[in-house]
Amino acid sequence: MKYVIAIIQPDRLQEVMDELTKEEIHLVTVSNVLGRGRQKGISEVYRSHKEAGSLLKKVKLEIAVNEEYVQPTVDAISRAAHTGQIGDGKVFVVDLSKCVRIRTGETGNEAIG
Repeated sequence: MKYVIAIIQPDRLQEVMDELTKEEIHLVTVSNVLGRGRQKGISEVYRSHKEAGSLLKKVKLEIAVNEEYVQPTVDAISRAAHTGQIGDGKVFVVDLSKCVRIRTGETGNEAIG
């Protein structure tokens, strides 16, 4: 079991969701978040002074998948979120040691679905 976390541009969310649906990946949690990467946000000039970069709006997707869905999930997100511009985002894949479906008490691969 793996936990896939992706940080993407907000305007790419629908494309990413469409690609995930094509791969039959439906269980997704989406959050609006703020953050900055290497570019340290966007520098702005205010009263002729350059202000430090601020936090940028991003979207965070969290997806728990069984092993056979890891690569299709990463590929779908990468395809749909890619613009070739700085700030396209990142995908993280981490081990998921336990999953419990609260309604039924199922654990492990069965709990993910």
